Amino acid sequence: MSQHRPAAEIAANRARYEEHQRKGLETAPRALPPPSPRPAPPLAGILRQETIPPGWYWATRLRKGEALRVAQTGAHAAVALVCWRADDPGERLNLPDTIKVQWTTVISKGRVLFSDAGRVLLSVIEDSCGAHDVLVGGSTAAGNAQGGHGRNTRDNLVLAAAKFGLSRRDIPMALTLFAPTSVAGDGSLGWQTGKLRGDDFVDLRAEMDVLVALSNCPHPLDPAETGGAAVEISCFAPPPAAPDDICRTATAEARRGFENNAKIHA
Repeated sequence: MSQHRPAAEIAANRARYEEHQRKGLETAPRALPPPSPRPAPPLAGILRQETIPPGWYWATRLRKGEALRVAQTGAHAAVALVCWRADDPGERLNLPDTIKVQWTTVISKGRVLFSDAGRVLLSVIEDSCGAHDVLVGGSTAAGNAQGGHGRNTRDNLVLAAAKFGLSRRDIPMALTLFAPTSVAGDGSLGWQTGKLRGDDFVDLRAEMDVLVALSNCPHPLDPAETGGAAVEISCFAPPPAAPDDICRTATAEARRGFENNAKIHA
């Protein structure tokens, strides 16, 4: 028996997908905010700060309403991020759902990061570039051995997760900040050299208490031979979200995600 689906079934599935996409996009804004201006503006209400050297990792807990700034320090550095719901780490970042329900692989200002339970973990409240990877993930020991690099993202995240009592199996696919990947027409993945300036930054607001792990290692697709650069991390208290906050209103799916959040905070 053939393993291929009939053409009529493929066409019907495609039509259903396109109709669902059309309805989803009808509720989206005509345009999200433009990129945040560089360099990153000074922060008020700083709670704690850290510098992550190249090849190292860091872990922290953010309370609902707090925010995390990840900022480059003058040279390119890719930073992998994973996160969990603090009071129930079985709920964790889900990049496939984040992509699907927002109809885009571009994570930029106004977008949110979903958990695998349909709730919003983090909102992107500022972002200077929109060049973040949701498809490839971080580096591994095997890949680094081939490229002659040292520490790797996967092992770093295991060490970071252990600070929360979590293990390798608890680590979801990582979002890599400042990783300008691209997808060609044939599906191959590439790297958009020159899209980042070295002073890019992103601010992420916690929409529930979350555990966050970061790893500062070169991205697997980065053609540069350098070992990366340090990044500055700041936890701070941003202004409260307004009722018309773009992260909460950009899509029907985001609104439903925040409705799901409200149920656990009731």
